[in-house]
Amino acid sequence: MIVYRVGKTKWSNVLDGEGSRINGGRWNHVGDPCIYTSESRALAVLEYTVNTNIADVPRSLSITSIEIPEDIRDHPIPDLPGDWMDVPAPGSTKDLGSLSLKAKTHSVLRFPSSILPSEFNYILNPLHTNSAKFKIIDVRDFVYDIRIKWFKLLEKNKFVNSW
Repeated sequence: MIVYRVGKTKWSNVLDGEGSRINGGRWNHVGDPCIYTSESRALAVLEYTVNTNIADVPRSLSITSIEIPEDIRDHPIPDLPGDWMDVPAPGSTKDLGSLSLKAKTHSVLRFPSSILPSEFNYILNPLHTNSAKFKIIDVRDFVYDIRIKWFKLLEKNKFVNSW
């Protein structure tokens, strides 16, 4: 299976989960490394968009395609905490993800996207013994089109009130 992630080009060939270890995310606590990926390039861009401020979008981005093993633990919606879609991400989702990562029963965790619940994100566990099977198969430059965040840009520059 192939999954995708959008990120700074300088980290596009790194699969150590260091960024999420430092910052945490919806499905992990700070201190627990993992790699956030999505089932499609489009979902990867959407996830990147909601998790990045317009001022922080770097000039040098890439989309990385990663081949993963079929060693996947599914987390269907009925098994998720009731607040799993909340913003900011609640502690309950961080608890669930971190516990699943630490259990090391699967190298990949599958969660529905909190933006589009019918699509899925795949959380890779770099500490799992199968992580050696994570294989970067393609890295392509990606130019972020700021029209995706146009409303936020307008709001920042106070153009919204002039509509």
